[in-house]
Amino acid sequence: MEELLRIARESPLTDLIERNLPTTGRVLEAGCGLGQYVLLLRERGRVVVGADWSLETLRAGARAGAPVSVMDLRSLGIATGAVVAYLSLGVVEHDPEGPDAILREAARVVPTGGRLLLSVPYWNGARRLATPYLRRRARLTLAAGGQFYQYAFTRRELGQRLAAHGFVVRGFHPYDPARVLRKALRALRGGGPVSASGVAPATRHGRARRPAWRRAVRALLYSGPALRLFGHMVLAVAVRR
Repeated sequence: MEELLRIARESPLTDLIERNLPTTGRVLEAGCGLGQYVLLLRERGRVVVGADWSLETLRAGARAGAPVSVMDLRSLGIATGAVVAYLSLGVVEHDPEGPDAILREAARVVPTGGRLLLSVPYWNGARRLATPYLRRRARLTLAAGGQFYQYAFTRRELGQRLAAHGFVVRGFHPYDPARVLRKALRALRGGGPVSASGVAPATRHGRARRPAWRRAVRALLYSGPALRLFGHMVLAVAVRR
C-alpha cells in the first residue's frame, strides 16, 4: 500500500484530480481497488469513500483505514444525489456490455451541479495509426480462446456516452503517455522492469532528484501534442445537468 500511495502522490494524474474535485462534500471513488486514492485524498482533507466489486481487493485498503464497501457499481447502495463528486479511474471500460449501466447509476447518485471524473483507455493518435494491427491482434486473441478485457474510447465517443446520461463534459485530459515507451523498452530488455520515466531504474539510496535529462523527457511527454499522440488514458471532467 505504501508503494501505491507513493506513486499516487507523485503522479500528474493526482494533480488533475485535485484541481477538478469540489473542495467540500462527500466524494465516491467507484472501483477504488485497493483504495490508495481514497486514503490519499482523505489524507489531504477531502471526505472520500470507496466502493468496489471485490471484497478481496478491498481488504488491504480497509486494513489501512480506508472507508470502503463492496458494491455492484451498476446498483450502488447509496442514496440518490448523495455525493458531490463521482471519481472512477480505469473501471467502466471492463464491462463487456459497455459503460452505460455504470454511468446510469453514477448519474443517479450525483446531484445536479455535481462533478464526475472518469478515466478510460484513450484511442489516441498512436492507436489510430495502429488500428489495422490492433484489430488483427484482437481477432487472433479471440480465435485462440482469449477473453474480453477492455474498450478504448475517443474523446467524442466518451463525450457522447456521458451526455446520454446527463453529464456535460468540461474537459478531457489525456495522461500516462510513457506507457507505450515503457512497454517497448520492456520488450527490448526481455521483460525487465522499466521505471515510469521510461528508463530502467538504477539502484538508489534515498530519493535523489531526477537527472535533468529525465525531467526534460517527462516535460516533453506531457506536452499537448505528445499527450494526444501517446496518452494511454484520458480523464473526462463533467458536470451533472
